[in-house]
Amino acid sequence: MLKIDHLTKAYGEKKAVDDLNLHIKPGEIYGFIGHNGAGKTTTLKSVAGILQFDQGEILIDGKSIRTDPLACKREIAYIPDNPDLYDYMSGIKYLNFIADIFGISAADRQARIRQYAGLFELTEDLAQPIAAYSHGMKQKLAIIAAWLHRPKLIIMDEPFVGLDPKASHQLKGMMRDVCDEGGAIFFSTHVLEVAEKLCDKVAIIKGGKLIRSGAMEEVKGDDSLEEVFLELEGEVC
Repeated sequence: MLKIDHLTKAYGEKKAVDDLNLHIKPGEIYGFIGHNGAGKTTTLKSVAGILQFDQGEILIDGKSIRTDPLACKREIAYIPDNPDLYDYMSGIKYLNFIADIFGISAADRQARIRQYAGLFELTEDLAQPIAAYSHGMKQKLAIIAAWLHRPKLIIMDEPFVGLDPKASHQLKGMMRDVCDEGGAIFFSTHVLEVAEKLCDKVAIIKGGKLIRSGAMEEVKGDDSLEEVFLELEGEVC
């Protein structure tokens, strides 16, 4: 589903991502763990086709994000840590705008908007301008928009920040549903508890370098990573 080969991205002399290799298979929820500034967001933006990278290759369902970005973007959805939405639009107009971009039929979009807005208790707020939304409401709207075109790969940067517990629970269920249908999830977090409870596999990045990847229980049981885990727990506190 997602193959990252020798990804390298530098800003000046500093390598934000340094020779990163990851392979995410269909059906997997894959957590990307690291402290702030470790290189998570740079990696996710590169996968989503937002950032150009210096070296390496990123393949999404066998297609290159570098040479065939439009084909890749039809298969993915990306939710940044701070969604930048069109504040002058109402929630429903924004969702219809996204549905138009992906050519979603009127019947399908209505059914999906009704389903997801209901899950997040946002239905009554869709007529309001996005400018009046709280951060949590904007996050919910961005999630609904991402799910509309049934993407095969969903990329999320700290998706649970700003969500209330009920919305977080709904999102976790939606993530698992995507994977049960043959899709995949790649999301960043610096909260170990989230990764432990949700992820099939995880990758830990530090200073732009991948230092460990694999099943969560294997990674958590690696005594050599104790210092890294303590740093992450300290950052959350």
